[in-house]
Amino acid sequence: MKNLFFILFINLLPAQQSWTLKDCLDYASANHPLIKQSAVNIQKNDRQISASKGMLLPLVDAGVSHNYGFGSSINQNTNQREAINTQYDQIYAQANWELMNWKNYLNISLSKINKESSTYKMKQAQNEVKLNVIQMFFTYQNAKSWLDVLETQLSGIEDQIKRTEKEVEIGNRPKSDIYDIKANLGTMQEQWVSAKNSRDLSKINLLNALAITKDTLDFTMTEENLGSSNFNDANFIQNLLEKNPAYQTTLAEIKARQKSVEVAKSGYLPTLNGAYTWSSFYNKIIGEPATAFSEQIKANKNQQLSFGLNIPVFNKLQVKNNVELARLDVINSNYDKDIVINNLTQSIQSIKAQFQNAEEKYNLLQANFENQKLSFQKSEEKYKEGLMDAYTFFVVRNGWLQANYNLINSKNDLIQQTELLKVFEAGL
Repeated sequence: MKNLFFILFINLLPAQQSWTLKDCLDYASANHPLIKQSAVNIQKNDRQISASKGMLLPLVDAGVSHNYGFGSSINQNTNQREAINTQYDQIYAQANWELMNWKNYLNISLSKINKESSTYKMKQAQNEVKLNVIQMFFTYQNAKSWLDVLETQLSGIEDQIKRTEKEVEIGNRPKSDIYDIKANLGTMQEQWVSAKNSRDLSKINLLNALAITKDTLDFTMTEENLGSSNFNDANFIQNLLEKNPAYQTTLAEIKARQKSVEVAKSGYLPTLNGAYTWSSFYNKIIGEPATAFSEQIKANKNQQLSFGLNIPVFNKLQVKNNVELARLDVINSNYDKDIVINNLTQSIQSIKAQFQNAEEKYNLLQANFENQKLSFQKSEEKYKEGLMDAYTFFVVRNGWLQANYNLINSKNDLIQQTELLKVFEAGL
């Protein structure tokens, strides 16, 4: 019965999912908080466009008031000031409209440019998240591969010690070989602890890059076709720059700053306003008979239609200073563009250099891998036939495992640079 409960308990535990790099990138692109924030900013810019368009509409409001007056006041019947108590009610509706204010139209254009910029920023955030995930993913894979190598080395070392002890007993090996293997065992155990810590930390960093707080995932490599890119194209870097969202963001920011200069200059322009008011009132002396409410409202109706032209003459130099500040923002945005171009160029050139180095290293290791494999197989045959002592085979075996790790690490590095390059090539 206890075993049955234990089996049921194990089955209820959440199974650990296995994610590939593609799974990680798909999840991060849709769920990372930075990307969700960028999506909210796009919605905010949509709302800002709507608000800017709303400034072209009139402002309409209506109201009613009910008042009492005590003491000296104007008698509406005689138009004389008397000591009377009165009731005064008023109703009104009014509309104010900026018939012509160039700033309102410019703000609509500025809001649209800001939305364009926020769209590029969202894509930029996706790229930054992807680049970070790719780097953390391969850091974890390399750490895991190194731990596997050390565990494989440690798994057979006890047998190596026993075999070497027998060879020492029959006089084939000096006793110092046992001490050497045991010393190597201690070193490898220390390396294993460090490697395990590196693997755990790299997994934590990968989960952090994915914005996942629960460790319920494992991350595995899939068979990837090693990519290639046309680095010899003279316009290779320029082409990647022009479709990079970070670069496009700076261009949109420059357009926004230039539009802000026009918005600031609109302070020099006159504005035309229109207003319409409809009102009526009811008045009576308290305690005395008065004309009916409805009749007074009809009789006292009043309408006003007015237009006003406001021409700015002097505004304490505020408009002039706002224009100059906006122009300085344009200059600053151009410097921001130069910084982005410099950083992107450095990143692309670094990926290019690392890709080419990783490709060359992988090809060399792969070319030599078969020779190392044959050498290990021959050594293994000699060891099994008693033609090679345990200590020598121990050294050969560890060298073979190290060669395997070097090849895996080199391949991972090449795939990593390929994936990083894909992010830049994807563009907008």
